[in-house]
Amino acid sequence: MTLNEISNLISSQEYITDPSISMSVYLSNTLQKPLLVEGPAGVGKTEIAKVLSSAFNTELIRLQCYEGLDASHSLYEWNYQRQLLHLKIMESENQSIDKKEQAIFSDEFLLKRPLLQAILNKEQSPVLLIDELDRADEEFESFLLELLSDWQVSIPEMGTIKAVKIPMVVITSNRTRELSDALRRRCLYLWIDYPDLEKELKIVMAKNPGINQKLARQITEFMQAARKLRLDKVPGTAETLDWARALAALHIDHLDKEVVSQTLGLVIKDWQDTRHVQDSLSELLEKVGVTSKL
Repeated sequence: MTLNEISNLISSQEYITDPSISMSVYLSNTLQKPLLVEGPAGVGKTEIAKVLSSAFNTELIRLQCYEGLDASHSLYEWNYQRQLLHLKIMESENQSIDKKEQAIFSDEFLLKRPLLQAILNKEQSPVLLIDELDRADEEFESFLLELLSDWQVSIPEMGTIKAVKIPMVVITSNRTRELSDALRRRCLYLWIDYPDLEKELKIVMAKNPGINQKLARQITEFMQAARKLRLDKVPGTAETLDWARALAALHIDHLDKEVVSQTLGLVIKDWQDTRHVQDSLSELLEKVGVTSKL
């Protein structure tokens, strides 16, 4: 698949791409290397995996990372209840110990978690999304290296399992901690920042085709200005889209101070940030051409 075809596929899913994103996805797909996507929260990192799954008409397998995540929750677990029940049946039949072990440590009793599901997919290469890897511990990150290097995992009771179809892997990080050099070396890297005005406006219009154009531009200009304030939790594109959908649903065709004050909770998610934006509201609205007062 060519670079242009990849770019067109992404665009067909109403994802506003740019040359760096298209190139990264193309190289990741061509070289069969994981794509590590970093950037602020809410800028569309996770959306890349969803778009690829839809564009390639393949399964999206998502592993949401969190502190304490380990192999048993990400790779596999044994169905202990079924194993015990099967052992009791085999004991009644006087089966040998070897036969018991072979029977209970088989695919029939294996509960496949996202990582194992991804490499056992036989029909088509799935998209494996390892979301917010920076939230997981360093030990789990090290555990991933075998999978990302050799496309295989080791299960003590069954041995090494190799990928049937190499998955398309998208790893996201919000940089709450630094990922290791070992993991970075195994990946292609893509940084996604907050979009500029024109790109964000295109995103809003693409995701809300019926929205009033004046309102869409005012929303976008307001968000661009708000991000320049010293906020603890800077709103991303996800908040822009939530706000646009809400205002469109309310049949609002322009911003004013009252509307912004009443719907600010869709955009700002921290009480100190809320106070800061409220104090700066007149100034922010002036930047989008709104001078009316509450």
